[in-house]
Amino acid sequence: MEKAASLVFPGAILGSIVVGFLGFFITAGVSYPGIASSPAAENIAFVDVNNHNSRTLVQSPEIKCEVSRQFPKSVSKWCATITKYAKQYHLPPDLIAAMVWQESGGNPKAYSSSGAVGLMQIMPSDGIAASFMCSGGACFANRPSMAQLMDPEFNIKYGARMLAGLVKKHGGYREALKAYGPMDSGYYYADKVLSIYKRYGN
Repeated sequence: MEKAASLVFPGAILGSIVVGFLGFFITAGVSYPGIASSPAAENIAFVDVNNHNSRTLVQSPEIKCEVSRQFPKSVSKWCATITKYAKQYHLPPDLIAAMVWQESGGNPKAYSSSGAVGLMQIMPSDGIAASFMCSGGACFANRPSMAQLMDPEFNIKYGARMLAGLVKKHGGYREALKAYGPMDSGYYYADKVLSIYKRYGN
């Protein structure tokens, strides 16, 4: 009996090691010949959040689009990013989409004659915008650079955060949009964006 046990015990250890090893790769979504991974495992996206030796796998969930299909493709192509930051700053995704359409038509490289940049036409710290002077110096000295604002995700995040701050300050979308839009244009910009929002939004 003791001899039989000595033969079985190493086999049990080896079997558990193999099962554990295969289980690790299946869980990580890695497929090998003869190992069937589940559809869920194949659809999981992972990102490396460390730079060097250790590797941490973090699931990156898909963002459900909440922008109305009524918007043109040039705007709806940014749906995931718009939805992500609209929800993060407690704004309607269709309102951000309406701003993108009004501001740039969905062109991430848009650059206005006044120096505004990107999808949501934000004034940067450099370029033409640097020439606008206020009592304390350059009006937009604390803004991001043109290069940063040319990045679609950065631009939408910054614009959504700015609008959220204006809504909090002014107490409503119309007043916030008036403050966001061009100076001395009254409610023209605000009403234009709200018209697009109401017409094409969900």
